[in-house]
Amino acid sequence: MRARSGAPFLAGKRVLWLGDSITQQGDYITFAEYYLDTIYPEATFDFISIGLASETASCLSEKAHPFPRPCVQKRLQRALALVKPDVVVACYGMNDGIYHPQSAERMAAFRRGIENITKRASAAGAQVVLLTPPPFDRLPVKRLAKLESADFSYLTPYENYDSVLGEYARWEMRLSGRKAQVIDLHTPMADYIGQRRKADAGFSFTQDGIHPDLAGHLLIARVILKGLGEVAPMGDLDQEVERISADPLYGMVKREREQRSAGWLDYVGYTRERTVKAESVEAVERSALEMQSRIDEVRRGRR
Repeated sequence: MRARSGAPFLAGKRVLWLGDSITQQGDYITFAEYYLDTIYPEATFDFISIGLASETASCLSEKAHPFPRPCVQKRLQRALALVKPDVVVACYGMNDGIYHPQSAERMAAFRRGIENITKRASAAGAQVVLLTPPPFDRLPVKRLAKLESADFSYLTPYENYDSVLGEYARWEMRLSGRKAQVIDLHTPMADYIGQRRKADAGFSFTQDGIHPDLAGHLLIARVILKGLGEVAPMGDLDQEVERISADPLYGMVKREREQRSAGWLDYVGYTRERTVKAESVEAVERSALEMQSRIDEVRRGRR
């Protein structure tokens, strides 16, 4: 990738990434940071991702879930106060419909949750970027529930649950330019899956219908960067994953992001079965600073 001059949107800004288990896995954030580090070797990027598995924006939870799902509203103000972000990127929806068919009540809960994230982040002085939810892919899911089923959950999701996520995505897109910048992940990912299935009927990014593999995360990163006005390489996803994974710089970026994210997740605190709250993030930040210094040496040496 050729280095560029200029200042990309996220350069020099502290970026807080919020979301569920897809964001906690965070490979799409690592890919985005790797691309930006490579394309803009003189710029600085400050990403803190504290996605949390099972989390919702709606504060809903299905009966079959083994514990009440964590809700970002319970930790949002604390995260804003401690992280002090310039930009908040939030990706919710997958868990918010609690794998049920759509209902007016669940839709309203999702809308309230997203609007509250936007309102609070804006009040804290942060720019808001909303990501629509990735698709739910029913193909690899062994147990699906029909509309007339007595109950639904992540264990037995509604067979057309992706229609719920599509409705969430369409509503979020109507917020774009008014309350937040909105980047649609749902549509381009669904379109990509549809195109791949013309040649391979069994293609899927996921093994469980929910969590994308590395190629899926790479596509998410590309869509986000495009939405922010950046251009990432658009070649074959699987080949690009293989190329990036073999790059020592990628491994360094991945380790730094994952260690820093875990430290900040605990420092902000959360309740998921049990309550977790670390007393300090100072040691984590010292380690991250050392790792970032080594990353900068490598990426700037490639100019």
